[in-house]
Amino acid sequence: MRIVECPSPNHDERNAPIDMLVLHYTGMKTGEEALARLTDPAAKVSAHYTIDRDGRVYRHVPEERRAWHAGVSYWAGERNVNARSIGIEIVNPGHEFGYVPFTDPQIASLIDLSRGIFARHPIPPARVVAHSDVAPARKEDPGELFPWKCLSEYSIGLWPAGGFHALTEPFEKALARFGYGLVPDVDVPVDKVVTAFQRHFRTAKLDGVWDEECGRILADLLAQSEAAMHATA
Repeated sequence: MRIVECPSPNHDERNAPIDMLVLHYTGMKTGEEALARLTDPAAKVSAHYTIDRDGRVYRHVPEERRAWHAGVSYWAGERNVNARSIGIEIVNPGHEFGYVPFTDPQIASLIDLSRGIFARHPIPPARVVAHSDVAPARKEDPGELFPWKCLSEYSIGLWPAGGFHALTEPFEKALARFGYGLVPDVDVPVDKVVTAFQRHFRTAKLDGVWDEECGRILADLLAQSEAAMHATA
């Protein structure tokens, strides 16, 4: 995988260890527009990397620096997601400009890039998240067409294994335990959080309504996450 240097001035010093990977789509009409915005000092946004439709990878910010990609966000008690994360933008017009499937070359490059990142930083699968997971009231990316199941086969993120777990606690408490921000920690409507969860893990029905299937999926994910924590303890 060849990385093209495309530096952005939009970064600053980190004040926390790197233990998260946040995946985005660019949500702009073209890759060229996205690269221009990510490197424009007036925009005050950036990411560490962008992956174009042909699989080409652009590096904007060194990993040891904090890029400005997550905005107002929350995950597992962390309100400064940028400080702890690496951000990857994937070129796609998004919901506003004609959302389309991601390309095979993009996903192949993402797998290679992520493997390198994981070799340099201890990022567990449960902390590979969507922009919509950390900012559900504002963001939808990378969206319901993103191939999370495929990526999980390379240990990039979690995916439900199809077990028969059941939640034994209120779903809001379980979502918060998994990492999502809810009242009182974050002022976000519950339906927005549920939709973000569905967009990531149950794309067949994006209605913001919690149901039994969502409960089984979340119980499965929590079991996986907790098993991994015990294995590394």
